[in-house]
Amino acid sequence: MREEKLTAYLKGAFKGRRHTIKSAELERVLEMSGTDLRKLVNKLRRKSVPICSGADGYFYAKTAGDIVRTIRKLKVMIKGLQAAVDGLEAALDKFVEPDSSEKGVEGTV
Repeated sequence: MREEKLTAYLKGAFKGRRHTIKSAELERVLEMSGTDLRKLVNKLRRKSVPICSGADGYFYAKTAGDIVRTIRKLKVMIKGLQAAVDGLEAALDKFVEPDSSEKGVEGTV
């Protein structure tokens, strides 16, 4: 139900990058959290529903260019996430487990 509601809402009132809606407003309209909205958008995109986004918010694609710009933005995000993973993996390589005398101290401040 939420999938159809979001798709119809964007397609009807927010078609093209000049007609966007902020995440907070969509959350209010659909009565869901930002996390749930992002998950729903991701699910719909995986089903080939052309929901795009930019600095001004979400919108339903009007042109192929709308989709291409969103793809580019997502690819930049992927690179940033991969860099974070790479950094954490490098940190893990240097991570030293506490010896047995330090056990039980973890998590205390």
